[in-house]
Amino acid sequence: MKIALIGADGQLGSDLKRALDTDSLCPLYYPEFDITKPEKTRKALSEISPDVVINTAAFNRVDDGENNVSDCFTLNSFAVRDLAKICRGLDCVLVHFSTDYVFDGEKDSPYVEEDFPNPLSVYGISKYTSELFVKNELQKYYLVRTCGLYGEAGCWGKGANFVDTMVSLAEKGKTIRVINDQVITPTYTAELAQKVKEIIYTRRYGIYHLTNEGQCTWYEFAQHIFQLTGKNPSLIPVDSQTYGAKAPRPHYSVLENKKAKETKISEFSPWREALKDYLLKKGYV
Repeated sequence: MKIALIGADGQLGSDLKRALDTDSLCPLYYPEFDITKPEKTRKALSEISPDVVINTAAFNRVDDGENNVSDCFTLNSFAVRDLAKICRGLDCVLVHFSTDYVFDGEKDSPYVEEDFPNPLSVYGISKYTSELFVKNELQKYYLVRTCGLYGEAGCWGKGANFVDTMVSLAEKGKTIRVINDQVITPTYTAELAQKVKEIIYTRRYGIYHLTNEGQCTWYEFAQHIFQLTGKNPSLIPVDSQTYGAKAPRPHYSVLENKKAKETKISEFSPWREALKDYLLKKGYV
């Protein structure tokens, strides 16, 4: 199977590159490969002639999206529409990543793939729009919704991930304010990459929720980071209104890996175990 991996040096892309190293893999890097330039994208992918295209390129700065609507939609929505059209023309499968932020958080149990999205932010709307474009253009696709990503490479365009940021702030002796009324599932990109590899061989196309197991607030996530690393910073829980982020977030956006379990994909580890593995790999514990 020949796989073109867009954004191979990003946080998720780096782990996908490692997970797929036994395949015929063509890593693609920004700015040489830019999905907002459809003619160049078509030419490059035509030369590769892949069986599968995996797209990790995205505008991920959620708060910045509120003031940069055009940039957010250009990369997250319209470029994905063009990429889907290119994949249709090349008769290849598209793997595209979406987010828990397509939901409004009004549900009190984990969201499954069949639940209807109702995004609250520009970022969330742009990602849901990308889903609609992919479904409209293609029959052979995997739409992967995930949540709270952290990985060794850090998030391209955002800098350090949440875990690294918490450790860095603690080492600097900073007082740390963390939101305690948004419930999520932190997800380790190394595990996510392995599950994506499994899924693309099933040929059971569609939408998948893929996260580690369990749930916590961001504050509880931070608490566990410090518990495992033996650090004891001044950690203060705050609510979303007090924190004052520009973009609204769902108060509850836990995803249930329903379709992955039905497809017999190997199960994710609980988020606490995944976090411990990450901290060990990074040398924090």
